[in-house]
Amino acid sequence: MTATRNNPFLRDKPAPDDVPERGRRDVLRALAAGVGLALAPGVTLYAFGGPAEARAPGDPVSSKVRWGLLIDVNKCADGCTRCVTACSTENGWSDTGHPLTDAQWIRKVKVTDPKTGASRSLPVMCQHCAEPPCVDVCPTGASFKRADGIVLVDKHICIGCRYCMMACPYNARSFIHESLKDQKPYAPRGKGTVESCTLCVHRIDAGRIPACVEACPAEGGGALAFGDLNDPAAEISQRIAKYASAQIRADLGTDPGVRYQNL
Repeated sequence: MTATRNNPFLRDKPAPDDVPERGRRDVLRALAAGVGLALAPGVTLYAFGGPAEARAPGDPVSSKVRWGLLIDVNKCADGCTRCVTACSTENGWSDTGHPLTDAQWIRKVKVTDPKTGASRSLPVMCQHCAEPPCVDVCPTGASFKRADGIVLVDKHICIGCRYCMMACPYNARSFIHESLKDQKPYAPRGKGTVESCTLCVHRIDAGRIPACVEACPAEGGGALAFGDLNDPAAEISQRIAKYASAQIRADLGTDPGVRYQNL
């Protein structure tokens, strides 16, 4: 991996001493008490929303923007794997047939209401939290949040301790056990490091939308909207304002950037 000035995995990363202590004890205490979410492996993600606004090369990301996703569970079809396939192809990962160690970039989870028996199928990935516990516990600063809300891992300084995996309430991170080949230059991976969904940060920085979103046009379900949560004029913001939505485990105070409708 070659570090460059414009590498999104190295840009605007807070130093380890700057990592806030605010939520660390509360989140870990909650997880220890058994409130961590158990999510089965699976598949999916989808799209509305126009292109991201590209920045000029070298311009820093800004906290004026917060990228996020809105998933309409009613439009997420059981068994559809378009988004997972798109994510795998775009970022160069694949399942190895070992569920306990396979990549957790994105998967579909089936949830069932025990009272009514009604079930829903929904995609789960890194929730790109405003207060990410993975960042709180990282001893080297490898886990970091960009100013625009995207949570990433700097593979140059990740030591593979996996504290972030234990702290994540969404089971959204995975450890790379095997040697890799044919990697994508814009999506660095490496044996002995942790990885998770990046929101296709390389696409966003180029003014495009994430691959998972692009993979599900309206005729494919149109279950997912992408955009700037801080922009009241953005479609994603208008839909959140008009229709009820929820965050997974909102009680933990992580403020995920991924929201769900009809869950």
